Amino acid sequence: MSAIGLPGKIIAVHLNYRSRAAQRGRTPAQPSYFFKPTSSVAATGGELERPAGTELLAFEGEIALIIGRPTRRVTPEEGWAAVSGVTAANDFGLYDLRAADKGSNVRSKGGDGFTPLGPEAIAAASVAPDALRVRTWLNGELVQEGTTDDLLFPFGQLVADLSQLMTLEPGDVILTGTPAGSSVTQPGDVVEVEVDAPTAPGAPTSGRLVTRITEGRVPFGDFGTKPSVDDLQRSEAWGNPPAPAFVLTPELRERLASVATATLSSQLRKRGLNNVSIDGLTSTRPEAKVIGTARTLRFVPNREDLFASHGGGYNAQKRAFDAVGAGDVLVIEARGERGSGTVGDVLALRAQVNGAAGIVTDGGVRDLAVVAALDIPTYSAGPHPAVLGRKHVPWDTDLTIACGGATVQPGDVIVGDADGLLVIPPSLVEEVVADAIEQEREEEFIAEMVAAGEKVDGLFPMNAAWKERYAAWLTQR
Repeated sequence: MSAIGLPGKIIAVHLNYRSRAAQRGRTPAQPSYFFKPTSSVAATGGELERPAGTELLAFEGEIALIIGRPTRRVTPEEGWAAVSGVTAANDFGLYDLRAADKGSNVRSKGGDGFTPLGPEAIAAASVAPDALRVRTWLNGELVQEGTTDDLLFPFGQLVADLSQLMTLEPGDVILTGTPAGSSVTQPGDVVEVEVDAPTAPGAPTSGRLVTRITEGRVPFGDFGTKPSVDDLQRSEAWGNPPAPAFVLTPELRERLASVATATLSSQLRKRGLNNVSIDGLTSTRPEAKVIGTARTLRFVPNREDLFASHGGGYNAQKRAFDAVGAGDVLVIEARGERGSGTVGDVLALRAQVNGAAGIVTDGGVRDLAVVAALDIPTYSAGPHPAVLGRKHVPWDTDLTIACGGATVQPGDVIVGDADGLLVIPPSLVEEVVADAIEQEREEEFIAEMVAAGEKVDGLFPMNAAWKERYAAWLTQR
């Protein structure tokens, strides 16, 4: 253990925990950063003033990396070796000033005392970077807990990325992001943050970093942007997840199940959407209807160095199959490359156990006989015995992808049957299914009339006279 000195630079990562990204409703493809001034550093046991006239001072418990040597242009594999120690940090932010900063966080996160560090540093050589934990307590209640196996961007990657453009110097601090659970403090609250390595020998810990919140009394002057808040800032500061714009309710699922994909396709075409079919795939269960909201996974073409860094461990493919939930359809972009498997029996079973409604990939499937025997329908370009690394690198999840010639976004509604698969924008589902149900009623009437010997001229589509007869037919049903 060692004491914490005053850093020359403080660099903070915006989003780095999957739990936090899920809470915010966005997952970055690469890390992004902001600076905090050294004047924002505060010691443990200190007090932090919530400025007068503000309401949204939020805590963020984080793991802080302390750089131990001059570091420039290192690789991700070399990055951890540049870290001398880790400690607890609290990346306080004032949401009342976010609009004024326009993304820079200069005032919203740069205030005096807004970066408590300590109280002790854990020697980096004594712990593994993937074995650390950060916890935060608000007035004695545990409100945040995150482990480094939940990171989007490992510590070594952060050090390497930053060192591409700047020299990291001894004592510099990197704040590595906060897990879900960040929220708002009030005057009188006590916030505590601790970093530890519970599975390492001796279970080293930073100790509790304690901050007491007080009420400021000096108002902001008229010579700068004053604090202001709105419902969005309140929601994000308090940690509320974004309100879903669309929910695929059981009633909507039932209505979608009552109509054919061919009918839904014609309704989408009427609305100018002609490129919403996922083409060229075959289902393991063509008799089963697939209805669900899309979760997405993207593979990129295999490159040996990228597969070495992204193909092993808890990679994007495994994360996607673990994360898929009840009623979801996991849609996989494999670029139409069927020369290796993109899903096999174990992962397909995992999706089924999670309650997923289906799996869609425009790549190959391994263990096809076993996958076909599962209850969950799987659409694919065909079987292939080879493992993933022959053609693909699992890259990222829950972003806009291409599959079978169609663009698919997370949250899109996927409907499939023996005729194929459709992607329906959530904003159109209600009206599309209502009109599809009506279309099939009309087609039932038309088929009944044709079966009775009527000619199709004027009937299909119906002219005014036939529409009158159709209206009368409806009243008799």
